[in-house]
Amino acid sequence: MLFMPDSPSLLRPPTIFLMLGSISFSLAVVWTCIGKARTRFHGWVYRAEVPNQFWFQVAMYCFVGAGLMG
Repeated sequence: MLFMPDSPSLLRPPTIFLMLGSISFSLAVVWTCIGKARTRFHGWVYRAEVPNQFWFQVAMYCFVGAGLMG
């Protein structure tokens, strides 16, 4: 039996959501500490140069992470 349908997997919904949420929340914490955040189309945003956009990106990663973990 090579394939077992009831075997535990990391890609099943509860586990994958927890993993993705943890990664997203961890990125928000790391980016807050280093002072730069990655955006989708503009590359990196620095806390000292554009604080509003920086904190918006960090907040979005926190909310997405909390939503996936919850």
